[in-house]
Amino acid sequence: MSTDSVRETAAESAGRRREQQGWYVYDWACSVYSTSVLTVFLGPYLTEIAKAAADTEGHVHPLGIPVSAGSFFAYTVSASVLLSVFVMPMAAASADRSGRKKPLLAVAAYLGAAATTGMFFLDGDRYLLGGFLLIVANASLAVSMVLYNSYLPQISLPHERDAVSSRGWAFGYASGALVLVADLVLFLAHDSFGVSEGTAVRICLATAGVWWGAFALVPLKRLRDRRVTPAGAAARGGLRQLVSTVRDMRRHPHTLAFLLAYLVYNDGVQTVISQASVYGSEELGLGQSTLIVAVLLVQVLAVGGALGMGRLARTHGAKKTILGSLLAWTATIGAGYFLPAGAPVWFFVLAAGIGLVLGGTQALSRALFSHLVPRGKEAEYYSAYEISDRGMAWLGPLIFGLTYQLTGSYRDAIVSLVVFFLLGFALLARVPVRRAVRDAGNPVPERI
Repeated sequence: MSTDSVRETAAESAGRRREQQGWYVYDWACSVYSTSVLTVFLGPYLTEIAKAAADTEGHVHPLGIPVSAGSFFAYTVSASVLLSVFVMPMAAASADRSGRKKPLLAVAAYLGAAATTGMFFLDGDRYLLGGFLLIVANASLAVSMVLYNSYLPQISLPHERDAVSSRGWAFGYASGALVLVADLVLFLAHDSFGVSEGTAVRICLATAGVWWGAFALVPLKRLRDRRVTPAGAAARGGLRQLVSTVRDMRRHPHTLAFLLAYLVYNDGVQTVISQASVYGSEELGLGQSTLIVAVLLVQVLAVGGALGMGRLARTHGAKKTILGSLLAWTATIGAGYFLPAGAPVWFFVLAAGIGLVLGGTQALSRALFSHLVPRGKEAEYYSAYEISDRGMAWLGPLIFGLTYQLTGSYRDAIVSLVVFFLLGFALLARVPVRRAVRDAGNPVPERI
């Protein structure tokens, strides 16, 4: 090998590492929204706002439809995916065909950050404003994550992807933990800062948007666009583009089978993330400070969980490690049904169980899917993947909300999610991942 070739290889390696480092920072930027807004503050706060606007029967009436105030947040999360289904496939196809992901990533990131910052203005009975901002922020996050995830196979070699994906999730959970500490201080000592409890919550919501927008500058500077396929026709309409993507996946049936399994079990994961605080506050009677500490515990343990499960995947393969995590999810959520009300310690135990498997399940799923995507189709395929990611799942929140509305029990609602993990386990176990990687035209890692 010539000296010039060695120098070029070293330069390429350094450039790849620089992009990976910038890529990690987007998880650092946007995960605060998922943690502080979606998981901790907005669910209970928006539920209280909806209750303030409810009629004598406890219903609010968005678009003239009677909805239980206690189910409004869950229904709004479900509604956000309807917008995502239209927008994500168009953005993804446009990114793949033009090779210009960064401008689209910038638009999505800053639209989501602006909507989140606007949550500072949620007070009184403005539940409709809260629902609107939540839908915009969630849809924007979904689009940005499609584009962000689609960089993974471009900035990492096949043998690196489990580790790179796990580090990205670890960055996100570390960021969420750091900001939650500040949120906890503000919330608990709001009188000392001269603000009301409601104002403290609104500051925490808005801060997540500012954080998202500020740190998004780093990946937007370091990531670079690539054109891996010739530019083509403009993207189709949302549903038509999604149908076109799924049809293309039919040429790779094992990739489609993995995606189906992921959509099922990750629907359960995302519903737990988005509804756990509502369960803790409304069913268990726990205060906001207890919920913040519990989520902080999840964030801290999820850092180690993501990195630890990444190491397990090196010896046991990503598929077996994910299957083990799904069994752990089933046991944890089943135990959550029996938690006694007013007992924070047991809620912390539940949070610890979730934290240990949360990051690894998500990181390894993202890495495993990257091996199953044909070259040049990264953003398009990740648009289908992302429909069920980062709180965008619609069926889980819908079932959670319907179960509560029919039974009046959040315990029944939370235990209904077990079916997602069991069915997801059964579907994933049947996927021949090594054959799927070969069929997608990608090199097969030694362990997968």
